[in-house]
Amino acid sequence: MENRGLLFIPDISGFTRFVNETEINHSRLIIQELLEIMINSNQIGLEVSEIEGDAILFYKFGKSPELEELYKQVEKMFCEFHRHLNAYDQLRYCYCTACTSAINLTLKIITHYGEFTGYNVKNFSKLIGKDIIVAHQLLKNDIDQHEYWLVTKNLLQDNHPTGLTQWMKWKSSAKQTETGEIPFHYTQLSQLKNEISPVQYPQLEITKKVKLISVKKDYAADIIALFHATGDLNYRNRWQEGVKSVEEINHFLPRVGMRRRCVFENGHSIIYSSSYSYSPERIEFSETDEKKKSTTHYLLEKTGENKTRLTLDYYIKKNVLNQFMFILTQKKKMEQAIHKSLLNLGEFVKEIKLPG
Repeated sequence: MENRGLLFIPDISGFTRFVNETEINHSRLIIQELLEIMINSNQIGLEVSEIEGDAILFYKFGKSPELEELYKQVEKMFCEFHRHLNAYDQLRYCYCTACTSAINLTLKIITHYGEFTGYNVKNFSKLIGKDIIVAHQLLKNDIDQHEYWLVTKNLLQDNHPTGLTQWMKWKSSAKQTETGEIPFHYTQLSQLKNEISPVQYPQLEITKKVKLISVKKDYAADIIALFHATGDLNYRNRWQEGVKSVEEINHFLPRVGMRRRCVFENGHSIIYSSSYSYSPERIEFSETDEKKKSTTHYLLEKTGENKTRLTLDYYIKKNVLNQFMFILTQKKKMEQAIHKSLLNLGEFVKEIKLPG
């Protein structure tokens, strides 16, 4: 039994076209996130053999899990994959082709049971065996849609898959190879999308705060270029006064919920993106400190061809004493820093190259 086991391959469909037709940098990061989502959703003790661009080769030596347990793994991985895509589509900052088309990516899962073994090349572990080849051959088949679960006859041990869910309908087919025919069953998984809960938007709670600073400035810049300059925290040290560097804490691409550590000359502060809304003429987003004591709100309004007005509002929690102390000790200094920052922004936005 030590050389027999389960092979489990989730494959992202549409990946090749996605990379060929979209911005490489953003598509690479999107795929990276999706691959990590699938690895993190492993709940039956699968091992990762290797990541193959748009797919992961999982394996597990020994007796195969029961079909019901295997389905629960398929269900979790499929739902987590699409839950992440739904969330990114709703909360993303970027409108390049890669980011807007990511929602169209799909997932198929190949499961097979057979003989294989592992070997090491320096620090790398690899799998070898005829059934490794079989599993990969099954990725190329005649199934029309690309959101399905494929189960080979080897794994089923001549049983027909039944009784998992009421909506699930199985079909039979076979893959013709040079070494013979590989029979399998498959079922579409698209129905699972209906069971994914809607994205819960973060609550800005701006009504619990009071606006103490408001600054406006007009720029000779496209609204999208200005949005990338202000909204991408990786650029913040290029124009905001006092920010020495920005360190990534989570998320590869800008979206609601991303967190960054801004390092200042006298310390650091963790901020997160707390809201975002978009229209071609108007973009709003906000950033809140980790303890939710203050919020900076950005409003970008298109005022003409390559002309945009930026309004920056600063809020703190409603508290009479804190408001008084802020006005007395911090307001003037912060206003001066904001005005200087917005002047810096005017020069920096000229360097922005839009991704698409």
